[in-house]
Amino acid sequence: MASAVYSMQPTSPTRWSVTSQFQEGTPSENVRAEETLAESDVSPAVEDSIPRAFEGMIGASEALKRALAHVKTVAPTDSTVLLEGETGTGKELISRAIHALSQRRLRNFVKFNCAAIPLGLLESELFGHERGAFTGAISRKIGRFELADKGTLFLDEVGDIPLELQAKLLRVLQEQEFEKLGSTQTQRVNVRFVAATNRNLAQMVSDKEFRGDLYFRLNVFPIVVPPLRERRADIPLLVEFFVQEFSQRMNRHIDTILASTMEQLIAYSWPGNIRELQNFIERAVILTTGSTLRAPLDDLKSPVETAAAATTLKQAESGHILKILRETRWVVGGPRGAAARLGLKRTTLMGKMRRLGLSRPDYEVAT
Repeated sequence: MASAVYSMQPTSPTRWSVTSQFQEGTPSENVRAEETLAESDVSPAVEDSIPRAFEGMIGASEALKRALAHVKTVAPTDSTVLLEGETGTGKELISRAIHALSQRRLRNFVKFNCAAIPLGLLESELFGHERGAFTGAISRKIGRFELADKGTLFLDEVGDIPLELQAKLLRVLQEQEFEKLGSTQTQRVNVRFVAATNRNLAQMVSDKEFRGDLYFRLNVFPIVVPPLRERRADIPLLVEFFVQEFSQRMNRHIDTILASTMEQLIAYSWPGNIRELQNFIERAVILTTGSTLRAPLDDLKSPVETAAAATTLKQAESGHILKILRETRWVVGGPRGAAARLGLKRTTLMGKMRRLGLSRPDYEVAT
C-alpha cells in the first residue's frame, strides 16, 4: 500500500486581503517619521514607526473571515479598536491592516509593547521628556504619542500598563493632550489608537488591576483574533506557506507532506498559535534532507493530551468534535455519522463546525 501523501500546490496559499477595494490612490511610499519631525527630535528607541502595505492573513476559515470583516468595517473610521486574543495569533498584523485601510495610512504607524519596557521608563517612552527631567535625561526625547501624531499608535499588551499611568493614558484617549516629563506645557495630538491584549481586561477591572473607565474607553470596537485551534481549516494553507518560505530561504526542495503528518498538525491544539506553527515548520525544514517534509511530530503533544489540557469549554468542545469527525471520516449525517455519535441533529453539528472553524482538510488521501 502506497504512503498517503499531501501534495503541495505550486500556487500560493489562499490569502484574505482587505486591500483590493482600496488600492486606487494608495501611495507607493509612506511618509517616514523623519519627514514629519525634525531629525534631532526623533527618538533613537523608535522601531517600526513606518507603516507597511497590508500583506493579508493566510486562510479561508469562517473565524478568520469574521475577524477581517470587522477590520474592513472599522478601519475607515477613527474609532479606538481593542484587539483581544492569545499570544501568537497575529494581533500586530491586524493592527497594521487597520492602519493601512484608514485615512491615516500616509502617516506613521507606531507600535509600542507595554510589557517590554521597564516600569521606570514606561512614562518617558510614551509621553517623552525634556532635558533634565530626571537623572540621566541629557537630551529632549520624543514620546510615542507625539511620534504617532496624525497617525496610528498600536499599544500592545496594554493590560501591563501600571495603574499609576493609566489615568494619564485615559486623558490622552479622551482629550488628546498630555505633558512631557519635566514640562508644564500641554501638548495636543491627533492619534488613532489600536490596543491589544492577551489578558482578560474585564476580569482585571473586577480585580481592581485595571481602571474601569480606561477599559470602557479602549473597548469601543473590540475584535477577537481567533486562535489557531479555531482555524483548523487554515492549518494546511499555513503549513504549505511556511514550508515554501523556509525551503526557499534554506535552498531546499520540498514538495510533499505525508497525509498522516498533516492530520497530526491539524489535530494539535497549537497553544502558541501561528508563531508556534511557524517555528515548528522551520525546524522541520531544517531536519528534511529529501523532497518529503520530515516533521518532528514527537515534539508535539498527542491529541488526547491536548484535549485533556483544554482550559475552556469551547476548546474541549472543539477538540471532541474534531476527534469524532476524524473517526467517522468526516461523515456528518446518517446513522453512523458524527452527528449521531455526538447525539446532535445534523444541522446543529454543521452550525457548531462553522462556529468553531472546523472543516474537512482539502488534501486527498491516496492508498
